[in-house]
Amino acid sequence: MQRIVILTGAGISAESGLPTFRDPTGFWARYDPRDLATPQAFARDPELVHRFYNQRRLAAAAAQPNTAHRALSHLQQAWPGQVTLVTQNVDDLHECAGSRPVIHIHGRLSEARCTDCDWRGPAPPLLATTDRCPGCDHPGRLRPAVVWFGEIPEHLDQVAAHCAAAELFVSIGTSGTVWPAAGLVDIARQAGAATLEINREPSARAAGFDECRIGPAGEQVPIWVAELLGSRLNL
Repeated sequence: MQRIVILTGAGISAESGLPTFRDPTGFWARYDPRDLATPQAFARDPELVHRFYNQRRLAAAAAQPNTAHRALSHLQQAWPGQVTLVTQNVDDLHECAGSRPVIHIHGRLSEARCTDCDWRGPAPPLLATTDRCPGCDHPGRLRPAVVWFGEIPEHLDQVAAHCAAAELFVSIGTSGTVWPAAGLVDIARQAGAATLEINREPSARAAGFDECRIGPAGEQVPIWVAELLGSRLNL
């Protein structure tokens, strides 16, 4: 077994203190996510959308990778074959743990992009409607470089090709309700890959996996990686 594809979701970042998108507590709980994360919401009230994502960006920048992130980074470096890490998360915690490369299918909070031109680059800690695009110099056109409701996730063809070539597909900390990411296990399974889910509780797609390990990612992922490598981890 040489080729491994790993999909991570909000559950792995939650253990670093980052709330999930639909966190039921706090100020933003009174807003419908679709009032904050659609192109229409940005056109209607860009200042509100920027406030929401500025808060998320600052929280992500202050967070630290946990043992699950570090175990996956160790696996990428120690495994004799290919380990492709795909994440639905918009934070950079995998990169902070040392993982390279990481495929972000829902974009990244640390980046901004222009709604007019093709410019995309590092985002300032606080995006504002007065910021000018470095590519076209227009004000008010910069938005978070994250995938909003109604938009197509990024790098899907690349990810699907990796899944079709995988010998092991692992899903960590995902709900199994967000498509098309929820269907990646089907691509891998149809190609003959073994499949594993690691989650606090069985996901909506748990029945589609050969094995499910229940518990916090920070606890279960290091155990699984140690078993796979046949060596104890020092994280």
